[in-house]
Amino acid sequence: MNDNGSNQDVHHESTGPNHGSTKLNGGGVDGKPGWEREALRTIALASIKEQRAARRWRIFFRFAWLLILVLFIVGLYRLTDDDKAVSSGRHTALVSLNGTIAADSDASADNIDTALEAAFADADTAAVVLQINSPGGSPVQAGIIYRDIRRLRAAHPKIPLYAVIGDVGASGAYYVAAAADKIYVDQASIVGSIGVIMESFGFTGLMDKLGVERRVQTAGINKATGDPFSPETDGQKQHLQQMLDQIHQQFIDAVKTGRGSRLHETPDTFTGAFWTGAQAVQMGLADGFGDTDSVARDVVNAKDVVDFSVKESLTDRVARRIGTSIGISSVGALLNRSLQLH
Repeated sequence: MNDNGSNQDVHHESTGPNHGSTKLNGGGVDGKPGWEREALRTIALASIKEQRAARRWRIFFRFAWLLILVLFIVGLYRLTDDDKAVSSGRHTALVSLNGTIAADSDASADNIDTALEAAFADADTAAVVLQINSPGGSPVQAGIIYRDIRRLRAAHPKIPLYAVIGDVGASGAYYVAAAADKIYVDQASIVGSIGVIMESFGFTGLMDKLGVERRVQTAGINKATGDPFSPETDGQKQHLQQMLDQIHQQFIDAVKTGRGSRLHETPDTFTGAFWTGAQAVQMGLADGFGDTDSVARDVVNAKDVVDFSVKESLTDRVARRIGTSIGISSVGALLNRSLQLH
């Protein structure tokens, strides 16, 4: 302390190549006053900025989820609203059958029959057009649709039903078309394939080469029929063939009943062969050429077409896509036998 009572700077200096100098005084380090406050202020500002950014992101995500929810509800409402056919006077009712006929597909018996019921029930329906683009599928589902068409025709004798085949109307799809009053095709349509097929794989030879032994136990000697890892016996083959022949005969009877005297049967008609639309007309498998619009305009004389097809809802579509992505890697489906009209 000096005579004026002021603080005296204290210097600790050392010399040498490895030493520096340090200076301590009341102002702080290197003569910069209030560095503690500045550091705290910087930290506080950074923390506030981080909190504000986090709050802005929270608000953004909340609005984003709200927007998604609103769009979901609006889309669901629109899809539900689209499912409702709006009648505007006398019209031709349209029901679409697209893709494989199966219980879990758009072309299931439940979907097609629901649409047909609504189409026939509409007071302004002049005729129903069943628009077909399908290679076939389940004989059970096809049979249900076939019988339901005949039931509805009997209940509504003044409303005819015409089948219009697009690219393909084969096998189970033709089974369904045979119930129509008339069938219209394009000259290049693929028509027919009146047969039944059951298919699978057999790996017994491969297993022998790999030295793999199949171990399976059953109660009932035919319980493992169709197992791709076990040899197929003559008795099992005969049993399966009898099943196929019985279902094939049901198919043949349905076609003969539906087509009646219009069918020009040949030795090839029921062999599972398929033909072009032009050939199908010559064989009596179809009645003429036309598409949905031409039939509505020229045959029904009601060019306004109202679609009664059952459309997949948004929730069903999302659920189906999720289910597909989960199950797409399943190999079991390739190993199971499937009975198809195709």
